[in-house]
Amino acid sequence: MSIKRIKVGSRMSQAVVHGSVVYTAGQVALNARGEGAAAQTRDILDAIDGLLAEAGTDKSNLLTANIWLSDMADFKAMNEVWDAWVVEGNTPTRACVESKLAAPQFNVEIAITAAIVAAIE
Repeated sequence: MSIKRIKVGSRMSQAVVHGSVVYTAGQVALNARGEGAAAQTRDILDAIDGLLAEAGTDKSNLLTANIWLSDMADFKAMNEVWDAWVVEGNTPTRACVESKLAAPQFNVEIAITAAIVAAIE
């Protein structure tokens, strides 16, 4: 079974496809640094949409999500954006915890796993 790496860097790939599953690295808000949790969540989910598309899938095929917040006080703001983004009836398993993130300008980090489902013709 082959492995496809997406947006490969010297430290990590942003996504890896193995078989019919795509795994993303933890995504942070590169375009919304220092902004609030809602703006950061939107930016992260836009990035995840792009990675999923490049892997040949989309958010309707999410399997699991891990979310880290630098402060659980941001839980509601993050969830408002998350709830509008996920596909109703196709929500993944999910964990959300408070954690110190890699840099102080980031409030949210999200990593997902999704299936790649072949289209039926």
